[in-house]
Amino acid sequence: MSVMSCVRKLRERTKSQELVYKIVAQENGKRIGLDGDPDLQFLLNGGDLLKVKSKSWRKTRCFRLNEDCKTVWQQTNKKFKSDSSFSLEDVDSVRYGRQTEGLQKYTDSSVDDRCFSIIFKGRRKNLDLIASSKEEAKRWVSGLEKIMTGMHSLNRQQNSEHWFYSCMRKADKNADNKMSLKELKHFLRQINIEVDDSYAEMLFKKCDTSNSGTLEGSEIKYFYDLLTYREEIDVIYGKYANTNGQMSSGDLLNFLQNEQRESVSLEYAKKLIEKYEVDETAKQNMYMSKDGFLIYLNHEEGSIFNPAHKPIYQDMHQPLNHYFISSSHNTYLMEDQLKGPSSTEAYIKALMKSCRCVELDCWDGTNGEPVIYHGHTLTSKVLFKDVIKAIKEYAFKTSQYPVILSLENHCSTEQQKIMANYLTSILGSALLTQPLGHQMPSTFPGPEELKGRFLIKGKRLNKLDAAFNNNATEDVDSVSEEDEAAELKEGEQKPKEKSSKKIKLAKELSDLVIYCKSVHFSNFEHSRDNQAFYEMASFKESKAMNLAENSATAFIHHNMDKLSRIYPGGSRTDSSNYNPVPLWNAGCQIVALNFQTPGKEMDLNQARFLPNGKCGYILKPEFQRDPASQFDPRNLRVGPWLKRKILHVMIISAQQLPKINKDKEKSIVDPQVRVEIYGVPDDNASKQTHHIDNNGFNPQWNTKFQFTIHVPELALVRFVLEDYDAASHNDLIGLYTLPFTSIQNGYRHVPLLTKTGNLIPSAGLFVHIMALDG
Repeated sequence: MSVMSCVRKLRERTKSQELVYKIVAQENGKRIGLDGDPDLQFLLNGGDLLKVKSKSWRKTRCFRLNEDCKTVWQQTNKKFKSDSSFSLEDVDSVRYGRQTEGLQKYTDSSVDDRCFSIIFKGRRKNLDLIASSKEEAKRWVSGLEKIMTGMHSLNRQQNSEHWFYSCMRKADKNADNKMSLKELKHFLRQINIEVDDSYAEMLFKKCDTSNSGTLEGSEIKYFYDLLTYREEIDVIYGKYANTNGQMSSGDLLNFLQNEQRESVSLEYAKKLIEKYEVDETAKQNMYMSKDGFLIYLNHEEGSIFNPAHKPIYQDMHQPLNHYFISSSHNTYLMEDQLKGPSSTEAYIKALMKSCRCVELDCWDGTNGEPVIYHGHTLTSKVLFKDVIKAIKEYAFKTSQYPVILSLENHCSTEQQKIMANYLTSILGSALLTQPLGHQMPSTFPGPEELKGRFLIKGKRLNKLDAAFNNNATEDVDSVSEEDEAAELKEGEQKPKEKSSKKIKLAKELSDLVIYCKSVHFSNFEHSRDNQAFYEMASFKESKAMNLAENSATAFIHHNMDKLSRIYPGGSRTDSSNYNPVPLWNAGCQIVALNFQTPGKEMDLNQARFLPNGKCGYILKPEFQRDPASQFDPRNLRVGPWLKRKILHVMIISAQQLPKINKDKEKSIVDPQVRVEIYGVPDDNASKQTHHIDNNGFNPQWNTKFQFTIHVPELALVRFVLEDYDAASHNDLIGLYTLPFTSIQNGYRHVPLLTKTGNLIPSAGLFVHIMALDG
């Protein structure tokens, strides 16, 4: 498979187009810090790769990095499809070797070192590829990873420029690196801005300083500066630049202390100038220019999310049940619960999002191999051992803290023994098979002590004391069937005589259950008097919501000693989700959601686990851990939870919003912003701005909102940008959700995410925030 054969297949380019291609590629390579990099050059030249879809479908296809250094062109032989491209922004990761289900199933281990896979975000299928040699495969992988790292390290300003010039390339129809007035108008629509012809002409004339009828080089740069000029930044800068029209380090300190409400020193202000000032003279004189100021605002110090909350900053030595734990339901499913595919990939995706509790629905399989799937449905099956291997490989890549494997066990005792064998042999010393310490514990260890460990949640035949008491004879081999499995599988009708239903349990599997023994829940008094700390119940969402609404204080106290797992009702066949907030308010730790289903509920989940190093564990507020607490989220009496805040939010402007309907060039968004608060019932609120017609490039609202927040430690703040439509449902443009306690005051940029939680690199919302004591 020679690189040349690929080049011949690429569309013919003239010499001048090839020259432009090289210049543009070099510029973009420089932008991501890969100027003259040999791996980048290798990707720009492209090459043939063998694409694998099944045992019989293997076809040679040509791949090449486009000159924008962010999209990959791939040849296709479909009649009505022009050759397609995919953006590296949509790629989650690149895996070297046979590390996907497809490659393991359809290729032989002899080609392991020539294989690699491109894993996409969202539901797009993986791209499984085989190179002609080990060296070539490694170059593809390292080249793509370098570019993705370079792209991630760009700040918003650089992303903006990158995006701006990519759009300009698309508008430059004849690829002469110049812009005519017609191309300029096309370009303005591309970047989501509708202007009348006279404005476009005025802009064009102003920039065409050489009167050549086209814009090129420095004229295009001037055009970019005019277009991206931000009046609101000018006003803020002007207010604080009090030293001969410049912002000295003292002026900057004044801005940081008074406007941003940061208790920082002059040294800190000087460090910001060192870090972000672009003008060398200004830097030497310890001034911050307007450009430097804008760059600072676009970096994490200027973000709405407090950078101090980015790393792990909470106490990780508290008992495990004192934390909210990021948890997934039906983790094996890629789509819905009736006919969607089951896949090890679904576990990898959840674990890479720092999910710390995954579910394994286990059934007897053929040839003595237990399988995982959604029982009694058409969902496909996946081998139990393959899932355990994938979990072992990916569990601790994004977080070191413990992973709970929640077993829903429908297997015969023979296959349960096989499951136990796989768990011990594959997970090895990482599997917790004994309580920590030398005597029977009375409380959970903390996440820190359990780092890198796997805990099994499931049925156990005896009390945990047996682990320290080897001569305890147990002749029991069955336990009562838990209501979770019965309810999920038999719909809403309750099986008769539920408590008398018994399941046989293999001792080998039973012994692996240490801190998470599944038991039936009767009521809070019964749990308190009869159940040990490690005995935990699973609640169907309707039952849990009812308890959270009517017995919240009792539920909170139950969760001070024990773990609770909540799961979506069996009627959610489309794998939709319930709102997790009322359950967190009641102190429930393992609030399991369908990670494969994007939407508001998963946004709230991502927001809850955004701080603390995104490690999947968040320490609950003190009033949900203190036995003397009388906190009731539905009836807010005076107590340590009541820290009333008045939140003032000014929605100022947005920048470079993506087009919703990319196919229709004339479709420009009409953006409006909604701010939503989720927390205790008294705090739930929503307010929205007016919409702005035909401007997704730099809309300005300058709209003020005020919210009263009574229990800030449980509140989440959500910003939603939508494309207003009078006739139909508004389309989502982008959103961002974060805990109220992680918000920074002052002028802040809000990053924007897609529906599936991926960052939209060039877009953003600009706001002013002030949270004052109420």
